[in-house]
Order: sequence, then structure tokens, then C-alpha cells
Amino acid sequence: MYNLVDLTDRRILVIGASSGIGKKTAITLSELGAKLVLAAIDEEGVKEALTELSGDGHAAYFVDVGKLDEIESFIKKIVAENGPLDGLVYSAGLGTAIPLAMSKPEKVQNTFNVNFFGFFETVRQVCKKGRYNPGMRIVGVSSCASLRGDKSKAIYSSTKSAMDSAVRCIAKEVADREICINTVAPAMTATELYQKFVDKYGEDSDTNRELTSRQYLGIAQTQDIANAIAFLISPAARFITGITMPVDGGLTTS
Repeated sequence: MYNLVDLTDRRILVIGASSGIGKKTAITLSELGAKLVLAAIDEEGVKEALTELSGDGHAAYFVDVGKLDEIESFIKKIVAENGPLDGLVYSAGLGTAIPLAMSKPEKVQNTFNVNFFGFFETVRQVCKKGRYNPGMRIVGVSSCASLRGDKSKAIYSSTKSAMDSAVRCIAKEVADREICINTVAPAMTATELYQKFVDKYGEDSDTNRELTSRQYLGIAQTQDIANAIAFLISPAARFITGITMPVDGGLTTS
């Protein structure tokens, strides 16, 4: 049977793989035949995720992408120990809502370090000669927050908009190296972040009903986002680059 998304023996680095979308993506990619290099700030969580992967030949590492000056040595290490990469999924991120009055420079800097600068530096490092195989695919996990406004989300939304904008530019720069780079923009997804939302407002609250009326296919499952990433990280998506793909249950069209 023809398998559109075939990742057999493709070496893919997933950053932010200890939970949520990153973890589900790693599991999905392993089921499609990929050899995974998992990385996250939660060392125990990423080791646990490693045990849930299908197949063999996987590896797990601790990394704090908010420490930008450590990313180069981290990429050098994983390439030396695992070989050049065929793919990168960047799913690390801070999603805390911070009101404008409390958005002090250090909080802005911290969120940008993880959500954007860490992404940018990781991409810069993996795109260096000898660290990737021809046809490498890069997918950053952005958010529908980059496409619409919401109170207390100025910092978060800005980081995701920066990611999307950078990808549009980077795509042109790396095309001659046979690298494609895109982002996915999930809407509200059943992760710990959504659970905090429900705990704060209540599942039967007007706030949650308003959300689900606009996101009219309902709350996404992490598998929904992982499926989109799996396609974009695969050779089947060879003619797609420089885009942001909403995976949003209709949110941006309502």
C-alpha cells in the first residue's frame, strides 16, 4: 500500500518533546518510521517520552533553548552522536498570558528567548554545512495567536508572529540548499494550557462557549497538530515552503 507520509530512517530532531504537541508529534513520527532525537528542558519528561516511541535508534537529550549561547554546542553534539538531520520540529514555547501592565522587559525577553530567539538560533545552527541531509524539512509550532488579537497575549502573539515572519524570509535563503521551512498555527488544543483555561473560566462559561463557537470543529487534539506536522516534515511536502498552515478548527475563518 502506498504511504504518502513515509519517514523511514529519517533522523528528526524534536525540541519540546516532553509533553503536549511536541510529545505527540514525536510519537507519531516514530510510528511513521523516523529515528527521533528528542530534546526538552524537562529531563525526566523527555526520557519518559523516549519510552513511548515506536521502533528503535532514538535518543533523548536535555536542552534549555532559552540559553541561546548553548544551542550551538547542543546541535554539534547531537549531530556528532546521531548524524546529520533530515528534519527539525521546534515545539518549545512559553504560553503564559501576561497583561500589559505586568509585561516588564525581563518577562518579554524571557518569552522571546524561548519562543523565537531559541527557534531562530536552532534553525541557524542546523542549516550549517554537515549538519543536515539534502531535503531537510523544518517545522516550527506557531499559533493562531499570531493571526488574531487577544488581551494579555501581546508578548506571546508577538513571538509567534516573529516566527512566522522569519520563516517566510528564511525559506528563500535556504531553498538552494534543498531545505524547506514552514510553521503550523494551532488553535486551542487539548493540552495543559487548555486545561488551565478551563480551570480559570469553567467549561460551561461564556468565555469557553465563545471560543468553541468560533473554533467550530471543537477543541483540537494533539494528534490533529501532529498529523499536520508529519506531512510538512515529510518528502511529500517538498513543494511547500515559507508558509504558516493554520490547524485551527475553523477559528481564523469565523
